[in-house]
Amino acid sequence: MKKSRWCFQVPRGYWRKSWKITKMFSVLMCALTFSVSAAAFAQHERVTLNFRQATVRQVLNEIQRQTRLSFIYNTEQTEQLGQISVEAHNESVTSLLDRILTGTGLTWKIQEDLILISQAGPETTAIPQAQEQETVLLTGTVTDIQKMPLPGVTVKIAGTSFGTSTDANGKFRFSYPKNKAQIVLEFSFVGMQTTSVKYAGQKEIDVILYEDQKELDEVVVTGYQVLDKRTQTSAITTVKAEDIMIPGVTSIDQMLEGRIPEMTFMLNSGEVGATPRLRVRGTSTLLGNREPLWVLDGIVMTDPVDVDPDDLNNPDYLNIIGNAIAGINPQDIERIDVLKDASATALYGTRAANGVIVVTTKKGRIGKPVLSYSHSSKITRRPRYTDRNINLMNSQERVQFGKALADQHYIFPTQMPLVGYEGALYRLQSGLTDYDTFLNEVTWYEQVNTDWFDILTGDAYSHSHTLNVSGGSDIVRYYASLGYDRDNGVSNTTYTERYTVTAKMDVQMTSKMLMAIKLNGNVQKKNHLVSTLDAMDYAYNTTRALPCFNEDGSLFYYERYRGGYGGQGNKYLRYNIVNEIDNSSSGYDGKGIQVDLNLKYNILPTWDVTATGSYSVSSTLQEDWWGDKTAYVAALKNGEYEDKPIPGDDGKCILPYGGILKTKNSDTENLTFRLQSNYRKLFGEDDQHLITALLGYEVNMLRSKSMNNEVRGYLKERGMQFADMSSLNLDDYPLYKEWLQQNHLTLTRGLTNQLSLYLSLTYGYREYFTLNVNGRTDASNKFGSRSNERLLPVWSVSGMWNIQETFLKEASWLSEMRLRMSYGMQGNMLDGQTPNMLITQQPINSYYNENVSNVYQFPNPNLKWEETKQTNIGLDMSFFNGRLNIGGDFYYKKTENVFSWVNVAPTNGLTSYLMNNGSLKNVGYSVTLSATPVKINDFAWRISTSYSANKNKTQTDAVEKYELEDYLAGTAIISGESVGTFYSYEFLGLNAQNGTPVFDDYTDRRHLLEDKSLEDVVRMVMTKSGTREPVFSGNLFNTFTWRGITLSFNLAYSLGSKVRLFALYEPIISGVSAENNVRKEFVNRWQVPGDEKRTRIPAIINRSDEMYDYYNRHWSQEQSNKTKTFAYNLWDMYDNSDIRVVSGNYLKMQTLTLRYSLQPKLLKKTPFSSASVSFSTQNLFTISAKALKGQDPSQAGFAKPNLSVRPNYTIGLNVSF
Repeated sequence: MKKSRWCFQVPRGYWRKSWKITKMFSVLMCALTFSVSAAAFAQHERVTLNFRQATVRQVLNEIQRQTRLSFIYNTEQTEQLGQISVEAHNESVTSLLDRILTGTGLTWKIQEDLILISQAGPETTAIPQAQEQETVLLTGTVTDIQKMPLPGVTVKIAGTSFGTSTDANGKFRFSYPKNKAQIVLEFSFVGMQTTSVKYAGQKEIDVILYEDQKELDEVVVTGYQVLDKRTQTSAITTVKAEDIMIPGVTSIDQMLEGRIPEMTFMLNSGEVGATPRLRVRGTSTLLGNREPLWVLDGIVMTDPVDVDPDDLNNPDYLNIIGNAIAGINPQDIERIDVLKDASATALYGTRAANGVIVVTTKKGRIGKPVLSYSHSSKITRRPRYTDRNINLMNSQERVQFGKALADQHYIFPTQMPLVGYEGALYRLQSGLTDYDTFLNEVTWYEQVNTDWFDILTGDAYSHSHTLNVSGGSDIVRYYASLGYDRDNGVSNTTYTERYTVTAKMDVQMTSKMLMAIKLNGNVQKKNHLVSTLDAMDYAYNTTRALPCFNEDGSLFYYERYRGGYGGQGNKYLRYNIVNEIDNSSSGYDGKGIQVDLNLKYNILPTWDVTATGSYSVSSTLQEDWWGDKTAYVAALKNGEYEDKPIPGDDGKCILPYGGILKTKNSDTENLTFRLQSNYRKLFGEDDQHLITALLGYEVNMLRSKSMNNEVRGYLKERGMQFADMSSLNLDDYPLYKEWLQQNHLTLTRGLTNQLSLYLSLTYGYREYFTLNVNGRTDASNKFGSRSNERLLPVWSVSGMWNIQETFLKEASWLSEMRLRMSYGMQGNMLDGQTPNMLITQQPINSYYNENVSNVYQFPNPNLKWEETKQTNIGLDMSFFNGRLNIGGDFYYKKTENVFSWVNVAPTNGLTSYLMNNGSLKNVGYSVTLSATPVKINDFAWRISTSYSANKNKTQTDAVEKYELEDYLAGTAIISGESVGTFYSYEFLGLNAQNGTPVFDDYTDRRHLLEDKSLEDVVRMVMTKSGTREPVFSGNLFNTFTWRGITLSFNLAYSLGSKVRLFALYEPIISGVSAENNVRKEFVNRWQVPGDEKRTRIPAIINRSDEMYDYYNRHWSQEQSNKTKTFAYNLWDMYDNSDIRVVSGNYLKMQTLTLRYSLQPKLLKKTPFSSASVSFSTQNLFTISAKALKGQDPSQAGFAKPNLSVRPNYTIGLNVSF
């Protein structure tokens, strides 16, 4: 059944106004002030025309062209009139309309310059006299949810043809004969839900029509096409932004956790601005970028800063710079479509093997301007020692621990800070204090109990604001928004701040041409701690017996050897973590703007051509600053801030005055042009055949440049100046002179040009089946000349079979059953690979006094494309008119000719070489279910859940150049294993004599390990612990609504990953320092024979023990043996043993939201057209393995302790005027 379409035509003169508005678009205000108006009265308008066999719509178009009149009419009603012939010479419009519509069953009404054509209702139909005496007058107003009037709404008595249409103000009025039957009014309008209202004698019938979300959901957006969801052949998941919106979250990617089947979400830190790692259907490459491609309104987005793929793929890397979508305000987003299989991603070519995330932003809608404002206030909870995952000793426990070691005559590390019990004992034994003073010091240290988490972190308040306006007419639609958010991190001084602006305007230039203009802009500011500071690591590993402040509130400094940093001096320098934070910073300033222009021209009703242009530019500045009051700078100076630098070789001074400033400027410029032809044709006796064709050509140019520099002598607090060292004799400071002679400024330039040709063909027969073929070829200067000679066509074939329409059409319980299948191939090529040797020109060499050149890139003529072939089978089912929906997909994805680094002999001029070697397989499936179990009157309960699984396996003969740490941390690629697989030492127990851990490290059969590769040794000696990436993931989402109250929550879960516990011995491998705290597990350590039966925590071996050196240096490190080093010492082996590996499975309360929306009766008493308030929490709790001892699953012990994902609480407000 065809849906009715309503047309709204504007009068002559508006095209010129629209063109002026377009030219003024740069100031945006034009879109906010545009309105439809006219001054002339319709009865004075006259036209001259002559049509032969034309449609009514063509005639009305000509009338509006010659006059200043606007028309509203139902296209379905006018199309039923067929073609007409009409001639008029200077005839009034009212007379002409009478002639055209006489006998058609249609009538017209006029109000100022607006003419409404509708079906003749009871008002114009004669009623028998007997009935005229018993009629009721039905009047009222129809509006949308923003209280904007809806003109042209069909209003009729249910089951009859009596009715009318609303006027320009959304009002209706007609009479109907009285009878005993209940009168039910039916309101219908295109794009809105049809609503029925019972007449119970009310004088005014006010009705609100809501958008038909089902109709809006009937399409999927791929960026190049808008497809009918009922005939799609691809694996695509679509979510509306409002359904996944989390108040207080400022980045859309963090809202995707658990909401997209077959997408793995991994966030390894709770630091503000931390970017999650996303994997769509596993991993498709080993060396390349594994992140999905982001597309905004059909334009591919690029990251603001070029980050090495090795860093992005490292599970311990913390990305606080952000990804391509970081500058987009989530409040401006309408929907997200995730393209997963080869059929869905083929049109994006070589960039899409990891999946594509298509983001569609909001656009204007026909109607009067609607002004909306949204606000959120968020409190993020800081970590506390009382949290389950903070299993550390307090000051009293730490003092007793130090006393126990001292009683055992433990030899503490030399050069350790003299604080805590150990410091007090040293002063006593050195004769610096007496025994009473010693006892007083110990008592004081026991009571210090410094709360490092309270000092270094704080409960953070964040807020966001968005103001937007939308509206327009059939000729011009506009949307504009301004956004601001300030997200403060719980770590002191950390924050992200962002300003965003968005403006969109769609202009119907002519009846055949549509123009769309869009502007996105953002300014971002961020601050984090410098790389030499780690507040969480300090809080976890610093004794609580160490004070931070003196009694008068001033900072308490203690002395560290070289300030705890590098340098070449040998002094003890004062240190306080708060002073380091206050006098250093890592700032990020970024700004970007993108302008898109889209022109669509309808050559024929079945054929259109679209030209799209996009230009974007971004600039970022990263600044790392260390002030001259920091211990970091003091270590380079080899003296305190107030000390005069010591000249000569003995001074060891690398920085006489001032601080350090490191900068990185990055600028990118992206230009995209696309020309695309779209053809759609129905043919056959009953239009049973449908052919859709798409052909496009795309050009993309990406330019980038960056500048890295380091300067010394910087004085930020003195007005951002530099210390005057002109009078300095550099020979007095040879180390500083040597540093100055080195080049610290680097410039890089990048240029990528890409040409692409793509094609899509689709055939459909009725609603029975659909067949599709997609293809694309890419050529780029980054691929290298030989790769461009061997162009790799990216292609796919897919199909959909409507089982329900074919066999089960009469089954009333079945609403939908569709089978989808696809197969295709995608490709990938690493940047910078070339068949020819590249040589770079270098400046004059001071030794030879000549210009020199270096080999920049060795030739690689035989390198081939990575090829990813993917098969997908999917089934979508719907039951009971959509009350129950079930879907599932199975896929098999194999990447061949995988890129890998292979070790080669150094005589070749390099030690490793990039080659095609091996394959990578991904097998997975997903099941989704959504249902409305209860829907009674005003109450509804909706539930949705998804379950996804992915298992990958690598197969390669390459001997990768990996270190021992890579195998322990899961960053090594191992043939036959999954990506992220890590190994651990097999723990056999504790030595009954001295409590040391025991492992089978082949001590008694070393010859079996000789001359073997490190990978072979690891596989023989260690045990495979599992993978760091989850195998299964999913969610359970529930929504309960009653009138204006909505309660929703989302439970996200992850299964199959393994987590290493925080290291116990790593902080004390070189000895238990007085400065360090230790975990409470040490309370249960082995201390006397027999303890091995009750504990698995090893003893702490004194450095004076005769076996200490034997335990502290593993035999594989001996120079005399022929075995690769596979262990360092017994304590490191214990921290990396299988006993310290636990399940990473978790169930998390991701979001819990309670929202109240004001009902129409209350809204009438306010100036708002809609209003809602909400309270929500995020990361409220996490259920995980008891063996974690409260350690958050996101806190993997493969690196230093990081900030866990923090719970937060948000109040939100949304109003529209």
